[in-house]
Amino acid sequence: MIFFISDTHFGHANIIKHCNRPFASVDEMDEVLINNWTDTVKSKDEIYILGDFTLRSANDAHKYLTRLNGRKYFIMGNHDRFLRKKGFDSYINDFEWIKDYEMLYIDGKCFVLFHYPILEWANYHRGSLHLHGHVHNRPVPFELPNNIKRLAYNVGVDVNNFRPVSITEILKGEVGRYA
Repeated sequence: MIFFISDTHFGHANIIKHCNRPFASVDEMDEVLINNWTDTVKSKDEIYILGDFTLRSANDAHKYLTRLNGRKYFIMGNHDRFLRKKGFDSYINDFEWIKDYEMLYIDGKCFVLFHYPILEWANYHRGSLHLHGHVHNRPVPFELPNNIKRLAYNVGVDVNNFRPVSITEILKGEVGRYA
């Protein structure tokens, strides 16, 4: 199975208030996110993390990652400073790859993966889907034209019950879609 997730912000206490997350503490938030992930994603599944995993150190990021199932692919977000910090190179194998942007093809369908929502993307006129995060539980800061609104999905935890979403859910239009 293939899953997507964004904006976990592991260990980030301020995100609870910023996004009105229903947690009393950062420890509670982290445990719910970890439990939801491990209940959803199995060890052989693939999971694409679309940024803002944690603001903590490379060592802390590694500790979270070792508790999480799946083969992990990473799209950089604006808060992923741990990737640039001293010591991260020893944890590079936590990910299959790390990129800024990816065009993923699955069964002939194109998925454009980017941390940020964008107005247009490769092959949108042919039905490719844009998966993103960044905006948490807020609307995108621009109006998506109606002809492409149905092709963009927010895979962030704040709009998806704090859990990863499957490719099946996305193809059925069950998650993170704009009205």
